[in-house]
Amino acid sequence: MIEIDAMFPVMVTANLEAVKAFYESVFGFNAVFYDADFYLHLVSPNSGVQLGFLMPEHASQPDFLRPLMSPDGYVISLEVKDAAHAYAEAQKMDLTMAMELKEEVWGQVHFILEDPAGFRIDVVQHLEISGN
Repeated sequence: MIEIDAMFPVMVTANLEAVKAFYESVFGFNAVFYDADFYLHLVSPNSGVQLGFLMPEHASQPDFLRPLMSPDGYVISLEVKDAAHAYAEAQKMDLTMAMELKEEVWGQVHFILEDPAGFRIDVVQHLEISGN
């Protein structure tokens, strides 16, 4: 068995500076590694959640990590305690919404933002469901 200490996605995008500023200001992430020509690694000081962003066409990477990543068909989910409050904050910051706040029958309240690279962030609150 391979023991795992952490998990984080690494997304290939061309504008690391804009992505860095977005996640630091909107979600409070800290950049623990940043090289504008290579890689950005972010960690949330509150939760330990990690995100990685890699520049396209970097010579150190295998061919499959060189092209820009399409944001379609991909979502970053970040769980919050109060999605309505997070939504109000996102509106105050005039962030790009991909989906407005809504409550789902399966027990979630969520909305979806778009970051500067076009990746979508599903900000989710899980509700307690009574019954089955």
